[in-house]
Amino acid sequence: MRNGWPKVNLGEVIHQRKEFICIDDLKIYKRCRVKLHAQGIVLRDQITGLELKTKEQQVCRSGEFLVAEIDAKVGGYGIVPDELDGAIVSSHYFLFEVNRDRIDRNFLGYFVRTPDFFDQVSARGTTNYAAIRPSHVLDYQIPLPPLEEQRRIVTKIEALATKIEEAHSLCHQALEETGLLVQSRINQILEQKVDSKSWKWVFLPDFIEPNHHAIKRGPFGSHLRKEFFVSSGYKVYEQKHAIYGDFTAGSYYINEEKFRELKSFEVKPGDLIISCSGTIGKVAIVPFDAEPGIINQALLKITLDASKIDKRFFKLVFESDFIKKEVTAISPGSAMKNIGSVKILKRIKLPLPRLDEQRQIINYLDVLVTKVDILKRLQAETAAELDALLPSILDKAFKGEL
Repeated sequence: MRNGWPKVNLGEVIHQRKEFICIDDLKIYKRCRVKLHAQGIVLRDQITGLELKTKEQQVCRSGEFLVAEIDAKVGGYGIVPDELDGAIVSSHYFLFEVNRDRIDRNFLGYFVRTPDFFDQVSARGTTNYAAIRPSHVLDYQIPLPPLEEQRRIVTKIEALATKIEEAHSLCHQALEETGLLVQSRINQILEQKVDSKSWKWVFLPDFIEPNHHAIKRGPFGSHLRKEFFVSSGYKVYEQKHAIYGDFTAGSYYINEEKFRELKSFEVKPGDLIISCSGTIGKVAIVPFDAEPGIINQALLKITLDASKIDKRFFKLVFESDFIKKEVTAISPGSAMKNIGSVKILKRIKLPLPRLDEQRQIINYLDVLVTKVDILKRLQAETAAELDALLPSILDKAFKGEL
C-alpha cells in the first residue's frame, strides 16, 4: 500500500458476537435490514413480538458490522447506526464487534463501500446467492493506517461527502422546479385567458361525440373478473395505461365473446382514458397502433368531437390545477377523488378557445417541453457525475491519496 499502510485481516480488528434473546409477545421490537450495494443499515419496521414467528432473534449494537448471510454478495452489509442500537435481526445475519482501539468504525464503514472490499466478498462462491460464512468475513483484508490517520481520513471524507450531498440536493431541487415549469406555464395561460374573458365556458357534453358511449366509466368488477382473462385476444386497459401512457404494457386479455358482451366499454384510437382510482385524473390519449380492447373499472373513457376540441388541449387543461379548483368548487372537500364519477365530470366547466388558438397553445408548449427535456437531461447527467464522486473519493482515500 502507498504510505506504507499494512493490510490486515478483518479478524484482527473485529470479532463475531452472538447475542440471542427470546422474543416477548407483548413487546414491540425494531427490526433492521441491510440496503444492497453497501448503502448501509436502515429500519425495516417496528413489530410486536406476537407477530414474529421465530422467537429467537439477535440483538444489534450501535457501531457493529452487520453482514447478511445471503445478500452480502450484492453489498448487503454495513455499520449499525446509533438509532438502531438494540434492534433485532434473524440468525441469517452476522454481527461483528469492532475493536475501537485498532480501527475507527466509520473508517471501516467507508472501506466496505469500496470496490476493493466488494471484490473480496464476490470472490467467494460462484453466484450472488452463495452464502457468506463468518470465517469468510474475518479473512477479508483492509488497509490499516494508525488510528489518528484513520480519523483524519474519515473527517476528510465526511467533509467532501457533505458537499456532494448539498450539490445533490440542489440538483434534485432544480430538477423538481424544471418539472413544474410546464405545468406552471399552463396554469398561467389558463388564468390569463379566463380573466380576459376571451374564451367561452363549456361543459364536457358540449364537445364530445354525439353517441351514447362517448363518456363511459369502466365495467363493475363482477363483469370483468380475473377468471375471464385469457392469454391473448382483446386487451384490457388498466389504470397504469392512463398514468404512464404506455399502451404496450399489461397482459390482461378477454376473448371475443366477452368483448362483444362489453363492447360499450371499447376504446379506439384517439379516445382519452382517465385514471379514476388511486392516482386520480391522469389522462392518456389512445394511440393509433393500440391493440383493440376495453377499459377496466379503474378507468373512464371519453370520445371527443375533433371539430370542437383538440384532444391534446383537453389533456393539458384537464390535468391542470385549474380543473382541480373546479372540482373542489363543485364538490367541496372532494378535491380530485370523485373526478372519476361521470356525474361530477359532466358538471366541470372548462374554458374553451377557438380550435386554431388551442393548437397555437399546444405548439408553444411543445417547444417549451423540448427545452425542459433538455434541461432535465443535463441535470440528470450532473446527478450521475455527483454519484460517481464519492466512490472516486473513497478510492483515493484508501490508496492514501486523500
